[in-house]
Amino acid sequence: MDFIANLPPHFFRIPIALTLILTLVFVNALIMVYLERKIAGHMQYRLGPMEVGWHGVLQTAIDAVKLMSKQLIVPDAAHRKLFRIAPLLAFTPAVLPFVVMPFAPKLQGIDLNIGLIFILAMASLNVMAIFVAGWASNNKYGLLGAMRSVSQNIAYEIPILLSLLSVVFVVNSFSLGDIVGFQGKIWFIVLQPLAFLIYFVSSVAETNRAPFDLPEAESELTAGFHTEYSGMAFALFFLGEYTEMFIVSSLATAVFLGGWHGFPLPFFEYSAIVWFLVKTYILMFFMIWFRWTFPRVRFDQLLNFSWKYLIPFSLVNLLITAVVVKL
Repeated sequence: MDFIANLPPHFFRIPIALTLILTLVFVNALIMVYLERKIAGHMQYRLGPMEVGWHGVLQTAIDAVKLMSKQLIVPDAAHRKLFRIAPLLAFTPAVLPFVVMPFAPKLQGIDLNIGLIFILAMASLNVMAIFVAGWASNNKYGLLGAMRSVSQNIAYEIPILLSLLSVVFVVNSFSLGDIVGFQGKIWFIVLQPLAFLIYFVSSVAETNRAPFDLPEAESELTAGFHTEYSGMAFALFFLGEYTEMFIVSSLATAVFLGGWHGFPLPFFEYSAIVWFLVKTYILMFFMIWFRWTFPRVRFDQLLNFSWKYLIPFSLVNLLITAVVVKL
């Protein structure tokens, strides 16, 4: 008993948090795949999945079982070890940011004083996984997709960082708990509307979502960096994409949309987590809306949009914020 009493306070909390996070990741993927199919169907005057379960609610679960049962085929010319490691590299960094995400006042794995930096560091590892996948598969489409992904992520990580720094300058903290607590009376989307717009557009590109899905452009690269992947390996890339969508939307909710703050609901004790999830899924709905509305841009347009417009505007916004805070 003395041994247990002397354990660090996070010894039990972190494993429990990771278990809940993994559950959230898989449930979110099931929900988002279904919603994307139904929303896309209605936007195109179709019904979407209808056959498996009521209005097709079991279709995603059946597809998951199908992917898990399929064989993982490794091309003869591929680098076998790196080819198998790449899907795990894509999935693992996508899970870890949830450890510091403040879903509610008492629902956070750990409130790091560098929580924002931790999330950005984990998000930047995803591009390594994509590059390894494209290079290791020894496929020209895979390599082109990997090269595009590296260029795209380098270009769009900069405006994301600069837009978040505008908020950090005001709060004077990298802790997500402090940032959400600061927005008790007014949200940063009111104080920093340009930073929010730059962040959200850049996050769509960072997650390789249309119209910025150049690394996996089906019409050009037949799926790009994961052309050669099948079965559970492909499912991990798919899972990582929807998890990244959830992360960037959750971070936007915590940093710009007041986090768990909102007016009390009838079930008051759960209103905080409900508000957080509602805001997050509204942002994810916009990401789906973009995919089925805007055409894919050319790669030179994609990079020019970041280097010539988003980065200069985010720098000007950061400079103005720094001057106002100083005065």
